[in-house]
Amino acid sequence: MVDIATRVWNHKWKIDPIVRSLIDTDFYKLLMCQSVFRNKPDTQVTFSLINRSKHVPLAELIDEGELREQLDHIRSLSLSRGESTWMRGNTFYGKRQMFTPEFMDWFEALRLPPYHLERRGDQYELTFEGSWPEVMLWEIPALAVLMELRGRAVLNTMGRFELQVLYARAMTKLWEKIERLRTLEGLRLADFGTRRRHSFLWQDWCVQAMGEGLGSAFAGTSNCLIAKNRDLEAIGTNAHELPMVYSALAEDDTALAHAPYDVLSDWQEEHDGNLRVILPDTYGTKGFLDAAPDWLAGWTGIRIDSGDPATGAETAINWWKARGEDPRDKLVIFSDGLDADKIIELHNQFSDRVRVSFGWGTMLTNDFKGLTNDDRLAPFSLVCKAVSANGNATVKLSDNPNKAMGPATEIARYKRVFGVGEQSPMGVEV
Repeated sequence: MVDIATRVWNHKWKIDPIVRSLIDTDFYKLLMCQSVFRNKPDTQVTFSLINRSKHVPLAELIDEGELREQLDHIRSLSLSRGESTWMRGNTFYGKRQMFTPEFMDWFEALRLPPYHLERRGDQYELTFEGSWPEVMLWEIPALAVLMELRGRAVLNTMGRFELQVLYARAMTKLWEKIERLRTLEGLRLADFGTRRRHSFLWQDWCVQAMGEGLGSAFAGTSNCLIAKNRDLEAIGTNAHELPMVYSALAEDDTALAHAPYDVLSDWQEEHDGNLRVILPDTYGTKGFLDAAPDWLAGWTGIRIDSGDPATGAETAINWWKARGEDPRDKLVIFSDGLDADKIIELHNQFSDRVRVSFGWGTMLTNDFKGLTNDDRLAPFSLVCKAVSANGNATVKLSDNPNKAMGPATEIARYKRVFGVGEQSPMGVEV
């Protein structure tokens, strides 16, 4: 097991690049990339970094040259032979050859496209432009780089023994959470923490700790490289990016109203079983489900990623009942801002009513809150989103208006088209 504190103290970052592989990313990114490669390969998109936590001055904390060095390193990466073999030959979700030969031939030849980086005050403007299948693969590594460089800036000010104590505290904090969680009967939990992790080495440690502490209750990790290296299940389905871009391509309001369902129609042609999971909150969960075609009720489950999670689960249960489905056969995946207390609460509330699963993210792989006197390692909210497609602005409404993004006029239009009424704002910590 790596002595993380000693590695950090030695500051030999050249042997610890922040992103060390093109599959050091979330599994759903690769699944979505293959779908986009098949269905929308020529769509031109722009992705942009968005720091929701304005109190964290990234441009003051992170050296621009160091940031460029890390981003340039990512552009030099390509699939290794072992990584390609894993993707081509492994079984994912019970299916062999999840990735087609055509997609793999393309991916093996891929180098990520250029980036644009500019300092704006105490923040960085970081954007990526080009064809959708290429540009979308920047999202996760870009976030991982910014999060870890911010952490390194703080760690560089700490002494050797201080670092040892810091990581001992962090390990103890996580292990205490694991001890509480493993008392839950029937728990199913996966690591979703790549995008806002403290570091790759720390995420890898957290995954190993979860495996030992939770046993069969630990379902796997969203991180493909760690899944490969640790012989774990790679976990993931799809994300808001798909309906956001499909909707931006819609020519009128009628096409816009159908766009989120067009996404899932394309998805259904490629996947079955536990990969048929609906993410309904991009433009409001209730309106999405009310207008959903009947065939969607037969899908395996729903992922709840914004708003009050208990309300989202109740909405899903009522929808299934209204469509003649038995909710006890359905899967509900909670994945928004989770920590141990909320996982325990939701498990106890819903585990006898639906099949419950959890995607545990930032507060698994980056919970250093309260472990330093100045709390400069506390997690913060950083995202990298598609902001335009073929020149049209993208929009996300969410079930939490504080997560909404897009031009004000388009937000108003989307709310009208999708029948979004009053929403209750909730804090966004991570």
